[in-house]
Amino acid sequence: MFIKREIDAFFSERMFGGKVLVVYGPRQSGKTTAIEHFLSGAGLAGDVVTFNGDETSDRELLADASAERLKMLVGRKKVIFVDEAHKIPEIGWVLKRIYDKVKGVQAIASGSSSEALAEKTEEPLTGRKFEYTLLPPSFRELSDASSPADEMRLLEQRLVFGSYPDVVAHPGDEVARIREIGKGYLYKDVLSHEAIKKPELLDRLLRALAFQIGQEVSYSEIGETTGCDSKTVAKYVDILEKAFIVFRLGSYSRNLRRELKKSKKVYFYDCGIRNYVLGDWRPLAQRGPDEAGHIWENWFVAERRKRLLADAPETRMFFWRTAQGQEVDLLEESAGDLKAYELKWNPRKERKAVAKTFRDAYPEAECTAVSTKDFPPFLL
Repeated sequence: MFIKREIDAFFSERMFGGKVLVVYGPRQSGKTTAIEHFLSGAGLAGDVVTFNGDETSDRELLADASAERLKMLVGRKKVIFVDEAHKIPEIGWVLKRIYDKVKGVQAIASGSSSEALAEKTEEPLTGRKFEYTLLPPSFRELSDASSPADEMRLLEQRLVFGSYPDVVAHPGDEVARIREIGKGYLYKDVLSHEAIKKPELLDRLLRALAFQIGQEVSYSEIGETTGCDSKTVAKYVDILEKAFIVFRLGSYSRNLRRELKKSKKVYFYDCGIRNYVLGDWRPLAQRGPDEAGHIWENWFVAERRKRLLADAPETRMFFWRTAQGQEVDLLEESAGDLKAYELKWNPRKERKAVAKTFRDAYPEAECTAVSTKDFPPFLL
């Protein structure tokens, strides 16, 4: 199944617009395929010179290359595409030289480490770049490739195995595919980070986070469980977030005393990676309603994050909880508008409304309950 990615609209709008285009995203999320597909469809396949930061020879060719050398390397091509750009020394200054000196050429850079690539390009490319984050295919993209009805039927597949392109494209072989992604992604890219001093600690931390999706996370409690201090936990979670493995939601507050101020939840961008960390591929019916509900919550929140990154990147996401235990699963705030979602795993049970305490405190909020039977309009 070919999956047309929404990054095409980004490229259509921004190509040859006078800026460097920088694409972030995890390994195997489809960055290279999407970029090459767009260039081919735009009739530019023969006008591209490509470099890959994974290749030693390419790193040597581009490492702090002068303007004259870059002109020679590009020749008469119209596009220079640098894949895994974060692995090339001084890539930010190289891209700036292309921007300044190699006129009429569109530079595109992609990387699987947002931290490394952002750090290398932030100063040299200030005001000279447009950015896009490409995550594993969204429900909307997969629905466009098949249909919303097909994707609704495959919901449990996505909750167990995730939606990485290679996993989606090989039904029946999902476990082997997600294992290979996990090995290269978690235990190659992340463990190579210079701040990861204890690989075994990272493994324990990932398992602890995987067990606590949908629940409040305490860094000090995780530290006690994994054998480190809360500062180390915070540092490792930050690295995992910049590698597009997890993301955090903070608790929402307008300084009401009963709201929790510093609570946080940690979700996985892809449920397949979460289940890979635990080595658990059981059907959801065998896991119990609490875990199944938490996996569904993780999936929906991650899907909403994909939608907002594409459609409304300025929107901020939170959860809400009082010290008395009243909770709203997901909040979204943008330009003064507040939306609240209560997520329901079993649609046959009585639908739980958004907490009255929340509705009383924020009467202007748009409150919605969402179940596994009526979620598509919120993701399409």
